[in-house]
Amino acid sequence: MANISAASSPQVARVILFVKQIEKVAAFYQGCFGMLPRPGGTDKWLELACPAGGCAVALHRASVGQKSGAAMKLVFGVEDVRAFVSAAKVAGFEFGVIHEAEGFEFSNAKDPAGNSVQVSSRGMRRRA
Repeated sequence: MANISAASSPQVARVILFVKQIEKVAAFYQGCFGMLPRPGGTDKWLELACPAGGCAVALHRASVGQKSGAAMKLVFGVEDVRAFVSAAKVAGFEFGVIHEAEGFEFSNAKDPAGNSVQVSSRGMRRRA
């Protein structure tokens, strides 16, 4: 398979942790690691960032049947999800449907080991 990352050079934007109690988990990361909430949090989503930078930790409210602490998703930030998914397909990698959310797009896939992977434009700025 071809290497498509050389052209787009995606960065690891965030790791999503599916949790039952966002507030409790957020307090842990804030107290233990000094992480700070990013703007835009809701009762179902909260991103925490380190003041020094790097990959964010996003807390996503787990569904009723989902185990908390047993699932996570590696998210790669890309400015143009549609272009990335198209290039990935040409290179032999399959992503799912492109979802449109509140001001961003994302698409999910699985790595060869079955881990969840996502490309997302959430928080990415398009260059002029």
